[in-house]
Amino acid sequence: MRLWHVWIVLPLAFVAALAIAAGVFFAGWDLLGARELKPERRIDSRTLFDLVKLSFGVVAGAGALVALVVAYRRQRVDEDGALREATRLHAERFSTAVDKLGSDSPAVRLGGVHALAGLADDAPTQELRQTCIDVLCAYLQLPYTPDPGDDPAHQEEHHSYLAFRKVRHTILRLIGDHYRRPQGTHRSWQGCDLDLTGVTIDCDVDFSGATFSSGTVVFNHATFCAGTVSFNHTTFSGSAVYFYRAAFSGGIASFGEATFSGGTVSFGDAIFSGHPAASYGGVVSFGGARFSGGTVYFSGATFSGGTVAFNAAAYSGGTVTFDDATFSGSEVLFGGATGPAPDGLLTAVGTPPPTTVSLPPDWLASSP
Repeated sequence: MRLWHVWIVLPLAFVAALAIAAGVFFAGWDLLGARELKPERRIDSRTLFDLVKLSFGVVAGAGALVALVVAYRRQRVDEDGALREATRLHAERFSTAVDKLGSDSPAVRLGGVHALAGLADDAPTQELRQTCIDVLCAYLQLPYTPDPGDDPAHQEEHHSYLAFRKVRHTILRLIGDHYRRPQGTHRSWQGCDLDLTGVTIDCDVDFSGATFSSGTVVFNHATFCAGTVSFNHTTFSGSAVYFYRAAFSGGIASFGEATFSGGTVSFGDAIFSGHPAASYGGVVSFGGARFSGGTVYFSGATFSGGTVAFNAAAYSGGTVTFDDATFSGSEVLFGGATGPAPDGLLTAVGTPPPTTVSLPPDWLASSP
């Protein structure tokens, strides 16, 4: 603890007390309208007794001030000792949980995931909570091994893939659950950073109803290749969320009725394309999303397959830009959208033309 020496604190406390007392005295003097003190050539017994009481009161006040300073310092020392003990216990539990996360058994790893999530919930400081979250994110960033298929010759590898996929899915589910909790409440991870750079998501993930109001969330170079990833009713209101060069190449990514009201959300250079192995291609939906503040970038994004839907989206504030976006073979739907056309959109959909594009009539009237 970086506490000043007591012989520095005490004089400062006395000076502060005298300054406060003087301020109160002169304020009362002014409020009472007093002009000057009446001189007295003799001090009677009553006045002398009042002076004696005043002297004892000053001594008692000084003693109380010393006791207050000492009690405050003792409380700070006790709190520091409690924090040290909590940090020590946290470190022991953290080491055990990380050991489980490195086990060869998927079941043990799953236990390590829940142990780390519980540690993040009970962390005595924000820094220790962030460390637990960073470890879980680092696990998701480990090299991804695709499903070898259900061929009997690869049955063992297939079962191993499914087991470890369950571990990855559990981490993503826990992240979504904790970001749905109001910031400042127990088990809420809002305000913490998430680094999911390069993560491959090939399963159903539910971030619906989550709130990103502070901190930094990074999906740069992430691959959404299967399953459904839901950001429905998610609020982006103050954090920085990056999908830079993320690839939406299969499955469904839904931002339906999401609210973009602050901060920055960037899909710069993202790739929206149908996956050759998926019969339905890729679907990314922003249907009913509300863009009312902040900045949302689709600059340099490539729409080359599948379906991207902005149906019934509302543009009422902030900045949404499609500068240098490329549409080449995808189905892009803006039907029913309200508000002004996003920056760069009308130019982007003109060259080269997509397979299908749907724009509101007022946007078409202003289209070159």
